[in-house]
Amino acid sequence: MTGEPNTRLSDLFGLAGWSKGELARMVNRQAAAMGHPQLATDTSRVRRWIDMGESPRDPVPEVLAALFTERLGRVVTIEDLGFGRRGRVGKRREAGTQEHPDGMPWAPERTAAVLTEFTGMDLMLNRRGLVGAGAALTAGSAITGAMYDWLHSDPAPAAHNARTNEPQHAENAGFDRYEAAPVGSEEIEALERSVEVFRAWDASRGGGLQRKAVVGQLNEVGGMLAYRHPEHLQRRLWGVAANLAVLAGWMSHDVGLEPTAQKYFVIAAHAAREGGDRPRAGEALSRAARQMVHLGRPDEALDLMKLAKSGSGDETLPRTQAMLRTIEAWAHASMGQGQAMRRTLGEAEELFVSDKGDVPPPSWMQMFDEADMHGMQALAFRTLAEHDPAAANTAQRHAKQALDLRMNGRQRSKIFDYISLASACFIADDPEQADRYARLALVSMGETSSHRTWDRLREMYRLTGQFAGYAKIEDLRKEIELALPPSVFKKAKGAQI
Repeated sequence: MTGEPNTRLSDLFGLAGWSKGELARMVNRQAAAMGHPQLATDTSRVRRWIDMGESPRDPVPEVLAALFTERLGRVVTIEDLGFGRRGRVGKRREAGTQEHPDGMPWAPERTAAVLTEFTGMDLMLNRRGLVGAGAALTAGSAITGAMYDWLHSDPAPAAHNARTNEPQHAENAGFDRYEAAPVGSEEIEALERSVEVFRAWDASRGGGLQRKAVVGQLNEVGGMLAYRHPEHLQRRLWGVAANLAVLAGWMSHDVGLEPTAQKYFVIAAHAAREGGDRPRAGEALSRAARQMVHLGRPDEALDLMKLAKSGSGDETLPRTQAMLRTIEAWAHASMGQGQAMRRTLGEAEELFVSDKGDVPPPSWMQMFDEADMHGMQALAFRTLAEHDPAAANTAQRHAKQALDLRMNGRQRSKIFDYISLASACFIADDPEQADRYARLALVSMGETSSHRTWDRLREMYRLTGQFAGYAKIEDLRKEIELALPPSVFKKAKGAQI
């Protein structure tokens, strides 16, 4: 007990709208349903949790997390409630401090428990049809400050008394978590293949249709990580967890679940670092940076990119470094910093061509090819063109090169290229060409489930306003209005007022 109010719990309690007596009764009912019929919480106990900072004993934090998750329609974790975890291995900083607002980084061997808890809550929201987007994004600078030293250090060795193929006795943090058991190389190979299938589906159709399957698979991998396998297998399992967490985050971002996406990117960075793969950890954080640029927070994206680049380690391949530079360049473009953008893209080009291919790229980098390089350059120049219209011609050139190089199965990327190209044409005062490429994007959009395409289309719709007198563009605007969901279209209309 700290004697100070638990402000995190108090804020969530206020949002939930319960009385203290109601919460006490629900804790007892939920605990009984979870196999703890002996729990007897009362109003005074709830008051001490909220007003005096008392930390309840297990399983109460887990019970409270489940109740608040269901009530608020978004994932609420034990850390969100302001409670620290009682891990057997290592010590962790208290969650909710100013320096470490989300209790990051987690103590050694805590990542699997956090992973299974979060995915379990996410699956519960899916089952019950709840939305799960009502939380605030953590500032990029806060993540960077919390994780900098940790990401630059080596993972702590496993506890000396943890034996191979023995459970690590972590608390039962997850929901829908099956009984953990040791796995062998064949099972891990099957998991690695499943990641490739999910990744290809996401690139082709967007994140909406397979997100739940990815989250469920990640939840199971968390259970597997509760066992201490031989080191070579454990590292591969951490790699699977990192890859699935990045996919879960990217798919969540793709369907507009932004706080959920950010949490998965942070989980992915932790998993990759636990597996000794610093470049993968850096790439996971770069996803969070891309998310920030998309949401109009490029300054925070640059904070995250500093951490992603510096924490990736010396073993990062040139192509991976090039990819990181393109995201940084997009952030500069969003801020109208043309000189910084061009300098960073120049570095990206040099790094990309310097990669001789003598070292096979990791599976998670195989999607970043020459087409993607041009696609990111097109996006950066198209974004800069909002500040400097002269950049629109260069954006068109890169978008066309990206489209020429795109392979089958990358439908969402093609849509983004078409939208970048059409937008650049509008900015360059070429409505005829803009209309052509915009219609190609519209034709393809029905085949994907990506909210990000709607966001990009909404931005393009805004650019059509200056050509509203053209018959072709009037027809195009009507088609865009039909393609956009009402809530997105309302934002598009509002941006033109």
